[in-house]
Formats: sequence, C-alpha cells, structure tokens
Amino acid sequence: MPTNRPSPEHTLCTIALAPPGVAAEADTVALITRLVNETYSTGEAGMWREGALRTSPEEVRALVADGELVLAHHGDDLVGAVRVQRLPTGEAEFGMLVCRAEQQGLGVGGQLVAWVEDWARGQGIGIMQLEVLRPRHVRHPVKEFLLSWYARIDYHVVRKGAFEEAYPDLEPLLAVDCDFLIHHKRL
Repeated sequence: MPTNRPSPEHTLCTIALAPPGVAAEADTVALITRLVNETYSTGEAGMWREGALRTSPEEVRALVADGELVLAHHGDDLVGAVRVQRLPTGEAEFGMLVCRAEQQGLGVGGQLVAWVEDWARGQGIGIMQLEVLRPRHVRHPVKEFLLSWYARIDYHVVRKGAFEEAYPDLEPLLAVDCDFLIHHKRL
C-alpha cells in the first residue's frame, strides 16, 4: 500500500507489477509503448531528434518478463506506468514514470512513486534512485518542474553525469547536449 495518500480529488489507482501474461498481449504491450512514447515526446520535446522513441514493444515485453514494470489502472483504464529495479549496487531505481495526459496533476505519478518506494522497503532496500535527463545549456520547463517535484518528495541530486559518456549508443539521438542528474532518497 502506498504511504503517500492522495487527497480525495485525486484519481485513486490500482497499482501492481504487470502480470507476466501481459508480455503476450500485443494490444496491451502496444498501449503501454504508446503511453510511454507519447508522454516522453511531450515531456522531452526538443531534446531528441525527430523520430526518436523512448521505448519499444520489445523493451516493454522484456520489462514485464523481468518483473520490472508497474502499471496503474483507474477502473479498467491504464493510466500510468513506471519501471522499478534493484541495482547491482544495492539501491532500488525507478524510471520511465508516465501517466496519461488527462490524468496529469491528479496524483497518479505520486501514487506510482509511493508504490515503488514501498516495494523497495519490502525488499529491504534503503535508498531509491532515479535519473533525470536535463539539457545542458537551456532550461526545459518540464524538466525544471520535475526536478522541483522530486525535491519536494525528498529526492536529492547526488551526482551529475554526461549523457554521452554513460549512454554512447543513445547520444546520437539527442537534439541538444544533455546531462543526467542522479537523485537519491533514503527510505
């Protein structure tokens, strides 16, 4: 159960790891893939070259198979998703946090973050990590909003990395130079 309860005007979601069978459901995989790509297309507008996608059906299937994809539903409707994993260094990490555009601002993201934090605590993990991609030379309004939101829920930058060094295969897809900020939260 999430520890951060949404206020009554927020969308209350059912949140759980995607069942393994979802990987075989082509329509569901396509829906998740589309949700992630549309959210990132808007949220990282101008940061990537034309046609760059955040994920693929193959990656979504692999995340489901690895038990790393968490889905949020409001009734029967998929309204959000997030990836969660245990890192080899001992921390938990979440990423690829998304919610449907019409659900933004209604608490779906907060509920997903609370769920992955509770998952990590249940695994005996004391630190949650996330990476935020940020343009190096310009302010991006969505990224600035996210950095502020993560700070409000106690995520703090512990280091900065150059994207081209950490992800050389993806760097050619960027439209602008970017860094990634590593955040930690003690659970």
